Amino acid sequence: MALTVYLSGEIHTTWRDDIRKGAAANGLDIKFTSPVTDHSASDAAGDHLGSESDQFWRDHKSSKVNAIRTKTLIQEADLVVVRFGDKYKQWNAAFDAGYCAALAKPYITLHADDIVHPLKEVDAMALAWARTTDQVVDILKYVERP
Repeated sequence: MALTVYLSGEIHTTWRDDIRKGAAANGLDIKFTSPVTDHSASDAAGDHLGSESDQFWRDHKSSKVNAIRTKTLIQEADLVVVRFGDKYKQWNAAFDAGYCAALAKPYITLHADDIVHPLKEVDAMALAWARTTDQVVDILKYVERP
């Protein structure tokens, strides 16, 4: 079974590469997609629409341009992995999880124990909560199993 998996969330660590490598090492037939993970490029996604003196409007335009990619790729995905890191508040990741829930799109959350409480509603709608990328790979192996 070929799967498309969207990797949402935190962009400051190598978790996406770890999952991709784990899937490849296990011979999984998975196409991975993700948001733009270059932070400055993502922040500038709407700059070609004209400069803004107010940061709110710059962010507003860029978030809408980014949403074209995000909405499309989440809708096309069979499964979404939503990673919450420990350094930054990932409101975008929480929004992606909520979007998945609204679409009845299966998703897995990936985060440490110490943020279980603030993510209780997000985790309640997830089909699995993983603490490590290896656990995510194990889930993918099971899902792709003949």
